Amino acid sequence: MRRQQRSERRRLARLDRAARELASLHSIRALLERAITVAESGWVQGCWFSVTGEQGRPSTVHARDIPAVTDKNVSGACLVGAIVAAGGGPTAVRTQPVQRALDLTWHALHQSERQPVRWCPAPEIRMAHVRDLTRWNDHPQRSAHEVLTLLRTTLRLADAQTEMVRAEQAATSSALGRGSGYPG
Repeated sequence: MRRQQRSERRRLARLDRAARELASLHSIRALLERAITVAESGWVQGCWFSVTGEQGRPSTVHARDIPAVTDKNVSGACLVGAIVAAGGGPTAVRTQPVQRALDLTWHALHQSERQPVRWCPAPEIRMAHVRDLTRWNDHPQRSAHEVLTLLRTTLRLADAQTEMVRAEQAATSSALGRGSGYPG
């Protein structure tokens, strides 16, 4: 009886994890859709953002100057800047949806869709991934079309991840009653 109860608790914990993962992927997907809109409205290289100042003059904002963006009008963004802007702007840069969207974007650029996504890399690795994405964006031959294609690929990868989690969730749900000691 105890073994069956432990097994059922583990199964329910897996279902809880799957539900949290699905909610997170839904949030990431919505963020990526907004990032595409940001990049479509104005893509930049060599900085994270282009902002329109008080007198209508555009200026560029680099990572070290991110706080300057909070009260400015973003008129353009690089790949990373588009994700940050879509996630709520500079104050949201360290939030889980933004960080996970960056993880997924790096994965879409450098890994196979079949490989598992590394959602929580060490801070140094995550920062290296952001630098990789920034360098990729800033390559002299890079185009806005390529950046938008990568964001759309990342969106499809989020959908694929969602389907994998749903399949795991369904398999775990269907295990109800099989050897658990509960009717099912």
